[in-house]
Amino acid sequence: MARRPIALCSASMFALMLGATAQAQTSPAPQIAAEDDAADIVVTGVRASMIGAINVRKESVQIVDSIVAEDVGKLPDNNVIEALQRVTGIQVTNRTGGEAGAISIRGLPDALTTLNGRNIFTASGQAFALQDLSANLIRQVDVYKTRAAEQIETGLAGQIDVKTRRPFDFDGFALSALARGIYNEEADTYNPNAALLISNRWETGIGDIGILINGSYTRTKFRDMTTTAGAMVPFATENPPAGSGFAPLERIFSGWQPGQERGLPSAAGSTLPINGINVPYYLSRDAIFSSDLYGKRERPAFNVAVQWAPNDSSEYTAEMFYNGFKGNTFNSLQFSFADWWGSLGPNPGSTFELYDGTNIIKSRRAGDVFGFNSGDFATNKTDSYVYALNGKWNVGEGGKIVADLAYQTSTNKTSFIAMRTTRVAKAIDVDFNAGGGIPSYHFDDDALLADPAQWTIGEFYDNANKSKGSALTFMLDGDYEWDEGFIRKISGGFRYDDRKARDSVRTQDAGGLGANLSTLPAEALFTNSGFYDGRADIPTSWVLPSGYWLSKNADTIRQLYKNDPRYADRILLSDQMTMTDVFDINEVTLAAYLQADAEVSIFGRPLQLQAGVRFVAVDTNFTFVDRYSNPPLVTQAASGTQRFLPSFTARYEIFDNLRLRFNYGETLRRPAFADLNPNYTLTGDLTNVGYGTGGRGNPGLRPTTSKNFDLAAEWYFERSSAIYATLFRREIDGLVVPITSLTTVPGSGLNTNSFLITRPENASKGVLKGVELGLTYFPTYLPGPLKGLGFQGSLTILDSKQNIPLVDINGNVTGQTSSSFFGVSDMSYNATLAYERGPIGARLSYVWRKEFLANNEARLFANPIGVWRAPEKSLDFQLTAKVTDRLGLTFDAVNLTRSKMQTYYKFEDVGGPEQFNLGTTLLARTFALGVRYSFN
Repeated sequence: MARRPIALCSASMFALMLGATAQAQTSPAPQIAAEDDAADIVVTGVRASMIGAINVRKESVQIVDSIVAEDVGKLPDNNVIEALQRVTGIQVTNRTGGEAGAISIRGLPDALTTLNGRNIFTASGQAFALQDLSANLIRQVDVYKTRAAEQIETGLAGQIDVKTRRPFDFDGFALSALARGIYNEEADTYNPNAALLISNRWETGIGDIGILINGSYTRTKFRDMTTTAGAMVPFATENPPAGSGFAPLERIFSGWQPGQERGLPSAAGSTLPINGINVPYYLSRDAIFSSDLYGKRERPAFNVAVQWAPNDSSEYTAEMFYNGFKGNTFNSLQFSFADWWGSLGPNPGSTFELYDGTNIIKSRRAGDVFGFNSGDFATNKTDSYVYALNGKWNVGEGGKIVADLAYQTSTNKTSFIAMRTTRVAKAIDVDFNAGGGIPSYHFDDDALLADPAQWTIGEFYDNANKSKGSALTFMLDGDYEWDEGFIRKISGGFRYDDRKARDSVRTQDAGGLGANLSTLPAEALFTNSGFYDGRADIPTSWVLPSGYWLSKNADTIRQLYKNDPRYADRILLSDQMTMTDVFDINEVTLAAYLQADAEVSIFGRPLQLQAGVRFVAVDTNFTFVDRYSNPPLVTQAASGTQRFLPSFTARYEIFDNLRLRFNYGETLRRPAFADLNPNYTLTGDLTNVGYGTGGRGNPGLRPTTSKNFDLAAEWYFERSSAIYATLFRREIDGLVVPITSLTTVPGSGLNTNSFLITRPENASKGVLKGVELGLTYFPTYLPGPLKGLGFQGSLTILDSKQNIPLVDINGNVTGQTSSSFFGVSDMSYNATLAYERGPIGARLSYVWRKEFLANNEARLFANPIGVWRAPEKSLDFQLTAKVTDRLGLTFDAVNLTRSKMQTYYKFEDVGGPEQFNLGTTLLARTFALGVRYSFN
């Protein structure tokens, strides 16, 4: 008998309405089939994964794009971010270290990250480091572009739900193993990637029982090589006007305002009003430097799941997930100032060349240049655990209750130790852009860079940080469905989350020792070679303190500085050091929702409706510690937020394979915990401008909110094929922007008590709008060996604009300007050519994104303040060969074209990659061979 919605008034239904969603209040995606139903043909590999993603989108109420692992270990990528880069609307960046490390959805970076529907995080942050999640453990990743009332409310960008495997995913015993060796070309290293899954289920006298263990381990040794032209500062011309007080070509330290949005004018003949005189000036870089960074990271991970189904109407799951990260980096930094125009010995004076029609110096020669090398060693270790219990019960003909209890904890520890060495070189010749945005430079004798006797032991830096977060979360969900009538489903939910976060730090430093570098033991020195692989005309080798040796002999170095009377009281040994708390936060969230699904017939076709409202109340208690007061000052504060967040979705089937969707929803972004801390972090005056820099948080920050509109058309026009287009708009209020003001901080202990302090403020509104186009096409008419050929591609076009307050040096708002959102490329696309036939599967994939504003630089210089990224791209290839039904071989290649990551200065119409180039990093090309075994 058909169920009708008259049961709405029953007491049992009222009880169900007090529940919350089963999967952390997200709509569960349907299970995919590895069959082409139209022809009853079994498909596997790349094609099955693409078809699975189509099915997820087709069956979901919300707009959901997915990646699906058709079999265990069959995602070819190393981490989840790399796997997501081919999803429509996804933009990835930060490809250093041999992998992609950051993600945005439609230009927004704050996606809610969930694991099996449960909100997860890393340490004291609000989000999870998705790049740390091995692709080997993943069954499916769903990217929710729209939101329903049943979903967790945070994340303006959307939600990324990562699903791991469970024993009831298999019919019985299952075993899968994966082993790959990955060659990193830049680092010339071979790295392991391995995974093992064992699962089984049994029919017993107390019901079905299943146990699954799934583990993964990856290790990567990488090398990032970067060369950078420094920031711009003004200099007097070779003929400064009388009375100006400047010598020829002298650097101008005062009389101008550093850090202006557009920088100082760069037109030929531009002047500065100094001492009542219009002083002509040139713009030149203050430095030139190279970074040779060696890194190693290890990522162990595993999940264990136990499931029990005592009968057809109930199921219980207990699971544990661990994700670890352990890494270190040794940055071999060679840095030379280029802001001194002193004598050149037998060739006195300096020479230079300007860009035509500008006052910008393109190349120059200078003498008596001060520089330093720095051996910087950093460590990073994260351990994250999630423990969860879940129960599902069917009630009556159409009811269901799901309860979920989870506890998670995540701890991150970092350390940093560095020793500098200094020298004055006789001369340097530098072309700040010798071609393609890459500088060229050489000293009077580059060989001296690798001579320890030329270097004096300089400054010492030693600090560490510990961050810890935990959460206890309980969710209860209930829903009831009917087969007929207008109302087809009523859902309700409740979520309680008790989140804690704490940060603590230690820091110490000392000035130079004056001793020669050659006085250190030979094993304490490191000399690199082959820097930049011949792809630039720059020095390729230099000597400095070995970061590896510094880390292993930290107390030896501390004692070396402690023996100097100037630093005896400020340097502690390891048994004397303690951490100082920075903040301690407790945040409690209560959320509840009510949602209804309905269906009516329009012109004989179904119109499906979903409407709901979510109420969320957040209470946050803060404890902050001011480390610059003596004794440290402890302050406490509290804040609260309450909001109703409505949502509405309509889905209309115009024809069987053509549908329209419309969604309206409201979401919010909570402030990062570190952004709430009102206490200072300070850096001294490094450029002789009279003040240092620093930052502080703002405990008054409120959540950023967004009203979201989406309209999509989808045509599933052929077996295994679909084309879709989505128009979207985000109206965002309370965007956080940095406000900078000159502030006095007494007793800072640095070389100045004046600092340009940057703090976050909810001082901006913005609109992000755009269109997504996607196509998956496996034609059915291709002849012979071309059968199995297919294409998947997408195009995303974005337009973003937000108001940016303009402030004077005291932080007073003097006007408004507009800017694109940070991290938003106006256009991005990806294209994948896939082939799956017989034992062979292949995929050639290309992703590209347009240039974008990455961040604003510190307000210390004369160039435009915006730091832009040049267009980014990657060409990747995957090949699989099935030896038997259970055994397969794989070959993968990433970044085949050896693309680079480049930055440059720009604000509005000022700046660009030619005259305002900044840094260039060589990105690694990697090749991998693997073997995969699967039995189930």
